[in-house]
Amino acid sequence: MLLLALDTATPAVTVALHDGERVLAESRQVDARRHGELLLPAVDRVLAEAGTKLDAVTDLVVGVGPGPYTGLRVGLVTAASFGAALGIPVHGLCSLDGLAHAADLDTPFVVATDARRKEVYWARYDASGRRLTEPAVDRPADIAEQVADVPAVGAGALLYDTVFTGVRRDGPEHQSGAALASAAARALAAGEELLPPRPLYLRRPDAQVPANYKVVTPR
Repeated sequence: MLLLALDTATPAVTVALHDGERVLAESRQVDARRHGELLLPAVDRVLAEAGTKLDAVTDLVVGVGPGPYTGLRVGLVTAASFGAALGIPVHGLCSLDGLAHAADLDTPFVVATDARRKEVYWARYDASGRRLTEPAVDRPADIAEQVADVPAVGAGALLYDTVFTGVRRDGPEHQSGAALASAAARALAAGEELLPPRPLYLRRPDAQVPANYKVVTPR
């Protein structure tokens, strides 16, 4: 196995290469506005560092979110394009699961990322890092009783630490391609079926067709 993992669901543009036993190379840059600009050069760097070419990759895994529409689709479209060009499988993995894998906690915990609009994307995990709930998007105040004093990681937990009072400041803040690749490699080795590479938006995009626009038709 030579698995290429990439994720653009958070402000981190992250890529990693995994050989089924260990991470061979990783790149991560945090810039919420340059996903499209940074992703392909990151893939090139990772492949060069590992001393291999794209056509040697046997599997692709992509973070499917939840995440903002514009950033998330960059990684998904890139993974789909690579998969089609190389004729290899493309697997999806919840981006929150990558952060959970990186957290490496031995107690039940929560992962929360910044969903903007004063909301968070979040989910609960057990002590082994297995996700217990479907990813959700909520205002922190609306879930305060559910997450108070529960160990928590991620940028959303750090941003709203008066709600996520058990936040682990030494835990991962943004996505790690290495963690995403490791989680996917472990699942595939165990024969587990990963998600289809389809986006978990959880809400409608910001850009919408105006309700009362003027229709112009040719004469």
